[in-house]
Formats: sequence, C-alpha cells, structure tokens
Amino acid sequence: MPKPGQESVWDYPRPPRIERLDARVRVELGGIALAETTHALRVCETASPPTVYLPLRSVRTDLLERTPGSTLCEWKGHAQYLDAQVGGLRAKRAAWTYPEPFESYETLRDYIAFFPGRVEACLIDDERVRPQPGDYYGGWITRDLTGPFKGEPGSEGW
Repeated sequence: MPKPGQESVWDYPRPPRIERLDARVRVELGGIALAETTHALRVCETASPPTVYLPLRSVRTDLLERTPGSTLCEWKGHAQYLDAQVGGLRAKRAAWTYPEPFESYETLRDYIAFFPGRVEACLIDDERVRPQPGDYYGGWITRDLTGPFKGEPGSEGW
C-alpha cells in the first residue's frame, strides 16, 4: 500500500501509458551530460518503474553510436540500441529508441531512453534515480515509488 505522496507500480496500466514528466531530467556519463531536458516523457506499465524518454533534440547524439541488433516490444515496436562514449569510457547499450514505433506509441518517435544502471547517473530534478533490477529493464526508481518491481529476484514469471 503506497504511503501519502507515493505511487504503486501496480496501479500502472497495461498496455503502458505515456505521460509528460514535469521535472528537469539529466543523464551523465564521465562527468558529461549526455542529455538534459524539461520536456521528458515517462512510460508507466504495470509492475515496472517508469521508463523516462528524452527528446532527441536534448541528447548529445555525437556521443552515441548505434549497436547491432534490436528487440521487439509488443506495444511500442522494434527498439534500436545505442552505446554511449565519453573520452575512453564506453557504456554498452546504454540507451534505446523506437525509430518507427507502432501507431499507438507514435509519441515516442524522436525520443531516447537510457538505462540508469549503464550510465554514471540519471537524475530527476535533484534526485539520483536507482535502476530497475535486472539487466533487461530500464525503469527509473525514485523515492516516491513502491513495488515490488518487475526484475527483482522471483519476478521472472510476472
């Protein structure tokens, strides 16, 4: 049961809902801002912390490089992955994008999401987020969220 001011990820819908995130969002690697914006979106899906998407125009795309392979989300479409590189520091598959999302998620075109556990820091306002557990998921855990979260031990069958 969430405390006052908290959200339970179990109240999020399936299929996922896209909503504006009214906060300053920053992603860092090697002490450099890979992205910073006040125009982010969050995608809320049952059992997962929100995934944060930043507009392409707010991302240092010169520090990103597309990697081979893709995955398919039944809701959003085919995701393409990106490595981030700052100086000699390389974060493999640190981000992903849906260059041709399915019609229902067209809003995500020209947005990029980052895995908080694969970069130095992801911040919402002044709060450093925690990464969603597991290697596959890219949710951003903040102090106002309650779980349990998909990706934690024992959640493989959810």
